[in-house]
Amino acid sequence: MKTPLVLRLAVLLLPLALTAIDAQAASLRCSSKLISTGDVTSDVLSRCGEPVSRSFLGYKQVPGPRYGESMEVAVEEWIYGPWSGMLYFVRFEGNRLSDIQSKRSGN
Repeated sequence: MKTPLVLRLAVLLLPLALTAIDAQAASLRCSSKLISTGDVTSDVLSRCGEPVSRSFLGYKQVPGPRYGESMEVAVEEWIYGPWSGMLYFVRFEGNRLSDIQSKRSGN
């Protein structure tokens, strides 16, 4: 039995589409500049300016530079906005941007 061409194409293109969705969720436009996961705090500050709020959330264990080692890094959350009715929650782990979430302001 032959697999229809449409089904084969869907199986091949689905991972590519999911990757594009993930890449879009991992960046934020501040005016004409873009920040992305992996950026350092100084880059985010220079591109987006001072956040409306900064919160220290604690520490997180992450793998160390050598196999079997671990280290603690500081976790911070900054809030930007509201821009067009949205608040943006920017999380840093060890001075690196690790996550960007958005939420409608007022909810």
